[in-house]
Amino acid sequence: MTRRPLLRASLVALTAAALALAGCSTSETDDEPAGSSGAATTAGATDAFPVTMKHALGTTTVDEAPKRVVTLGWGVADAALAVGVVPAAMEYQVYGSGADGIPPWTEQKIKSMGVKTPTVLPKATAEPAYDAILKASPDLILATSTGITAEQYKKLSDIAPTVAYTGKPYTTPWTTNVAQVAKALGREQQGKQVLAGIDKQISTAAAAHPELKGKTLAAVWDVGGTFYVYKKADARVGFMLDLGPSSAPSVDALANGKESFYYTLSHELVDQIDSDILVTYADTPALLKTFLAKPYAKGIPAVKTGAVAAIVGTEKVAAVSPPTAVSLPGALPGLVDTLSAAAKKAAAAK
Repeated sequence: MTRRPLLRASLVALTAAALALAGCSTSETDDEPAGSSGAATTAGATDAFPVTMKHALGTTTVDEAPKRVVTLGWGVADAALAVGVVPAAMEYQVYGSGADGIPPWTEQKIKSMGVKTPTVLPKATAEPAYDAILKASPDLILATSTGITAEQYKKLSDIAPTVAYTGKPYTTPWTTNVAQVAKALGREQQGKQVLAGIDKQISTAAAAHPELKGKTLAAVWDVGGTFYVYKKADARVGFMLDLGPSSAPSVDALANGKESFYYTLSHELVDQIDSDILVTYADTPALLKTFLAKPYAKGIPAVKTGAVAAIVGTEKVAAVSPPTAVSLPGALPGLVDTLSAAAKKAAAAK
């Protein structure tokens, strides 16, 4: 399926269809968009073709610089835009977006590039929007941050060469997503520059907040009557650990089931989530207040100490769940401030 990976479980509980903000940290290319249909800008590609891409569902060879790229999955369009390529079509993003299905940071990035907005595919269901993808006449489909099945991959490959995710479904680190997209587009060097710029921002933030180092962290979301706990494999957790904290041992100790990036926990066991910092998400301040007032939430050690780093508001949640090459530069300062405040409360409680 191509629906957004890390919000998927929570949004199912909310009966949603699928699971601020600044442009990327690199300078714009001088490329001209290839037409007004949102076709890929590829004149600046410097890497030699063909490019061979290995991924979880096989190997894909991109014979020449693509001219019409379709992007599926969270952050894939952003990765393409960050290296100067405008997709011909991109997947509709439900959570944190406007009625047009485009996240605000993506919209801002497109405007800053002075290009026409790409075609937005229909809202994802259990299957990719094959007919709409076919209509976009792609010569490359990028599904590097999805959980498409082998059967879906075959159907997409019948339309155009398709690059799937690496590792397990829905667990692709955002950095790997950028690297894979850049390589497939013949812009590997530009991808490295994008990642280096963001890595510097993260390193600078970590150095400025030594209070985060040595703290344990757990990320949870209580939504729709279900309590979700996110593992280290979850990309939204992984980049927060780069800021200095470590994953709380209780997260692994309580893990159950076969899901690769999250698990659900009964309310009777919630108080066993023991961490210095509790990161939690809420669509609105009212929902956050409701969660913190629940008897089971009051039993969580970090809630008792007040060391709760709450990410509130659909746009703010979406920008870091997981981050993208375009959303992270704008979202990082606010997130770091929130984590820092929680870390200081955790330290004061000891």
